Amino acid sequence: MDFTRRQLLFASGAFAAQHAPSKRPNVLLIVSDDQGWGDLSVHGNTNLKTPHIDSLARDGALFERFYACPVCAPMRAEMLTGRYHARGGVRGVSTGAERLNTDELTIAQVFKRAGYQTGIFGKWHNGSQPPYHPNFRGFDEFYGFTSGHWGQYFTPELDHNGKMVRGKGYIIDDLTNHAIEFIGENRQKPFFCYLPLNSPHSPMQVPDRFYNRIKPNSLKLRAAGPAPEDLSFTRAALAMCENIDWNVGRLLSKLSEWKLADNTIVVYLSDNGPNSWRWNGGMKGRKGSTDEGGVRVPCLMRWPRQITPGSKVTRIAAAIDLLPTLSDLAAVEISASKPLDGRSLKPLLTGKAVAWPDRRIFSQQNRKVSVRTQQYRLDADGLLFDMVADPGQTRDVAGAVPGVTAELRAAVDDFKRQVFPLVGPDDRAFPVGYSGSTWLPARDGVGHGGIERSAKAPNCSFFTHWTSKNDRITWDVEVLQGGTYSAELYYTCPADETGSTIELAFGATKLLGRIDIPFDPPLEGARQDRVDRGQESFVKDFRPLRLGSIRLEKGRGPMTLRAVDIRGKQVADVRYLILRRSTT
Repeated sequence: MDFTRRQLLFASGAFAAQHAPSKRPNVLLIVSDDQGWGDLSVHGNTNLKTPHIDSLARDGALFERFYACPVCAPMRAEMLTGRYHARGGVRGVSTGAERLNTDELTIAQVFKRAGYQTGIFGKWHNGSQPPYHPNFRGFDEFYGFTSGHWGQYFTPELDHNGKMVRGKGYIIDDLTNHAIEFIGENRQKPFFCYLPLNSPHSPMQVPDRFYNRIKPNSLKLRAAGPAPEDLSFTRAALAMCENIDWNVGRLLSKLSEWKLADNTIVVYLSDNGPNSWRWNGGMKGRKGSTDEGGVRVPCLMRWPRQITPGSKVTRIAAAIDLLPTLSDLAAVEISASKPLDGRSLKPLLTGKAVAWPDRRIFSQQNRKVSVRTQQYRLDADGLLFDMVADPGQTRDVAGAVPGVTAELRAAVDDFKRQVFPLVGPDDRAFPVGYSGSTWLPARDGVGHGGIERSAKAPNCSFFTHWTSKNDRITWDVEVLQGGTYSAELYYTCPADETGSTIELAFGATKLLGRIDIPFDPPLEGARQDRVDRGQESFVKDFRPLRLGSIRLEKGRGPMTLRAVDIRGKQVADVRYLILRRSTT
């Protein structure tokens, strides 16, 4: 069959009807982290090669204007729920602000209810403690990490279904290995495999064979941003993108080998704009911005015999559309109790969109809101840009089309009235006792006195500089089930600083422990960094100290850790507090 004939059959729907799958399709959803729209060769970037990701456009559909969020956690919430992130309680990217409210229905729950096996392999970033943990949000299998970023990409500490394990090799390869294993184990039944990879997010670490292929003098396309481009950073980021592409190739090869390709919907996209100034098609803004360059991301979708090969979706679309779209394509009922902001894109993908009215897609970050229509973007300052005639947002046309300007400004005001009350100060406590074990990492705690974090970004940080009896660490917790809990502290302490006595307290209940065993491993990460890391903490191993048992009464309050006796210049560095409820 020639390509023109195939296109005609797809347009008429005849080919899909003749080759309808005999069972519900599998879903493989791949999300990269901080990969800009311009970080693919299919979009014209000659600085790198991404043939496997590009093949999804050749064999399926490429979205020309697809929008995510300015930063990570909000986008993931929107993709998971089909609703703007503020509606689900997501306010930020760390210290609990990234948590997705438990009354929100996730795409994993939707597919699990329909009989799918569900797995997630990578960066979750929508809550750590049960019931926020992915195993409690519809995923049968989880292997990865729950915070916003990780400090080491080679053989890192990872979470496997609530237990900390040691990864094997480079993290992106390892996550892909686990996704492949999951697909292989479930290839006789429908599966929903979510692969949220954590690169090219910093720290900029990548295996030599990818890094060495990107030569600094080969970077012909350069950033058009307001700040100078860091070519060392660009080189590392593009190498990381090529590593992702290699892993996508491995996934696609396995789907073909296991004869799953024809009945598997494969989606590839990113969560926000690029994490540095590098070539991005001349768009304004980067990660963190509500301008076009901060929120327009790659999105490609393949479903052989159902989605026309080589098709392009020209209508604007967004991460909020993925839940309704994938459930519609798979004939899976959503049964959501809350209205969705997204819409099914199935008519656009199958060529059956007779009429597709214009729409508005909102982008929000730090109480700044912009809105996109098919032709215009109203930015966070109220300026209007014709994105067809001026994709770089260089000329304000608000005065030339006052009707459009007034309409979009009113829409933004209405959106703010709806969502701003939902993204105020986060008063949610961290739940303890929902399940058997509760991990309280340093990122979710607060250091008082002289205690500091190991880095500015809380995500994978630990507490350090604990030197005084007046210092303390607190976690705002709510004990959901009263009872006896065992307490375990993960710490490091040099040999000449041991001997301090520490107290863990909740309400009137107190528990004493003593740090007697030295454990002082080196910091890891610098040796593998291709460029100096920014906000991410270096990492190290931590040793568990069993503090003993403590009686916790149901209720809310501060879980407080302090020193009652200090034998050296410091007490310890602290990474986790773990509480395990006794069942006897």
